[in-house]
Amino acid sequence: MSQGQLQDKIAVVTGGAAGFGEGIVRLYVAEGARVVIADLDATKGEALAAELGSAARFCRCDVSSGSDVQALVQTCVAAFGVPDIVVNNAGTTHANQPMLNVDEATFDRMFAVNVKSIFHMAHAVVPRMRERGQGGVILNVGSTAGIRPRPGLTWYNGSKGAVNLLSKSMAVELGPDRIRVNAICPVIGETGLLEKFMGVPDTPENRARFIATIPLGRMSRPSDVAATALFLASDAAGFLTGIEMPVDGGRTV
Repeated sequence: MSQGQLQDKIAVVTGGAAGFGEGIVRLYVAEGARVVIADLDATKGEALAAELGSAARFCRCDVSSGSDVQALVQTCVAAFGVPDIVVNNAGTTHANQPMLNVDEATFDRMFAVNVKSIFHMAHAVVPRMRERGQGGVILNVGSTAGIRPRPGLTWYNGSKGAVNLLSKSMAVELGPDRIRVNAICPVIGETGLLEKFMGVPDTPENRARFIATIPLGRMSRPSDVAATALFLASDAAGFLTGIEMPVDGGRTV
């Protein structure tokens, strides 16, 4: 039996119970990794971990909370060991609308989940990776919104622009530790947040308007993001760090 691309690797995936995160978790386990699934949705997270068996654990985590993120990494260390791979996938958005219609609480929550979570995770995991001395991989799920923004999502676009740039800066600083950091930048995708991103009901007609802006003619899927997350975490990407990898069917061209 051939070994998977992530055989015996240990990974943490935030927002791992659904959408892009679930796709990443499933593929990582299929490729030989042991994965801690972090999510606010304990029902979905526990069900996914039970389905995947001994290679998966679930930990309820609010990524905007530093203590929750510390507890998450400790759960991983106790269950499997120091993580080789961390995927900061958890994210949220405001509904597509004029920027002045977004209230301050929504803005603060979005930046806490999308941006401050990376600050918390860096504090929790980088010292452990450094102490172990074998390098590591950090993947931050940014967005094409931080490269080529759409109207109506101004504050979300800004949060993902921060994720994309943070990934580059982290890559430069952590390179001497052999910790690779890259951003995965999906275009609008078939996930639970789709209606918020569109700002209109999820109908075939409304989907068609967005799909018309994507040269390959469809939205992103969890399988697309998972395949990219597998490649960037694998030895095949061993000399890649600090990149924004669009998973966008040509949207940002």
